[in-house]
Amino acid sequence: MTDIEMVVAYIRPDTLGAVKQAVAEAGAPSVTVSNVSGRGSQSAKTGQWRGEEYTVDLHQKTKVECVVADVDGHDVAEAIREAAHTGDPGDGKIFILPVDDAVQVRTGKTGPEAV
Repeated sequence: MTDIEMVVAYIRPDTLGAVKQAVAEAGAPSVTVSNVSGRGSQSAKTGQWRGEEYTVDLHQKTKVECVVADVDGHDVAEAIREAAHTGDPGDGKIFILPVDDAVQVRTGKTGPEAV
């Protein structure tokens, strides 16, 4: 395990509230959230609009990023997994990445102190 890890999760948008709470309870209160579109194991959906058929194969997801230094990234990932789990295809994916270094812009601190 490196000193600094980044946990990146792609989840269903409706589970964001539970995931934010779970991440805070795991000891990692700082998160960055983005709305993204993607395709995975969730099947494409076909619909009809104004008489024309269309296919939606990119589904709306929420990307949650969390960088931790004094908390194990695997603990944060498990907290996210438990909060985001519905049991249906499209629940999402979680990645744990090592971070070489970090720099805090305001203070100039580096390494785990910057996180």
